[in-house]
Amino acid sequence: MPHPASLPPPPEPLLAALVKHYEDLVGSLRHRFGDECFPREIVNDLCVRLLERPVPGEIANPLAFLRRVARDLAIDRYRAQARRRETAHEHPEADAPVPSAAPLSPPELALAAHQRQRALLAAIEQLPQASREAFILTKLYGMPQDEAARRMGVSRGMVARHLARALRDVEPVLIEGAGHAAR
Repeated sequence: MPHPASLPPPPEPLLAALVKHYEDLVGSLRHRFGDECFPREIVNDLCVRLLERPVPGEIANPLAFLRRVARDLAIDRYRAQARRRETAHEHPEADAPVPSAAPLSPPELALAAHQRQRALLAAIEQLPQASREAFILTKLYGMPQDEAARRMGVSRGMVARHLARALRDVEPVLIEGAGHAAR
């Protein structure tokens, strides 16, 4: 038996409950929202929130608390997505292409695409190693986050955190590229 000093500290009780009841939490959200990926994203977000901001004090019923917080997060995300869809329908001109002074020729389009690709690769190369690996595995190879976590040797929540950082850092290049493509 390992020496008590060499054992890792006990996990925060809510995180331990989340790990133990992960599938139960996903199942209850799946039952309510009828989706496969959405509930996993919500529970992963819940895990990241608990890692970033641990709940002070003792929770009498950790599973009930986690179910309530997961449900509230899901409802908030669902409402935000509905608002974005409504806004897009209210302002269809926002999706309309921006008129250009002169259309780009095929060589100009090819050059612009090559420049966007180089800018994206440079942005990916500037990411910290773990964020870069999470981005490449999930976004470029299309690997699910849980599989990427196993491959990277980290938790799924850590993959979500690395991916969020990568997306935050790469997003300006993607948005800038989309703006040039519309012209």
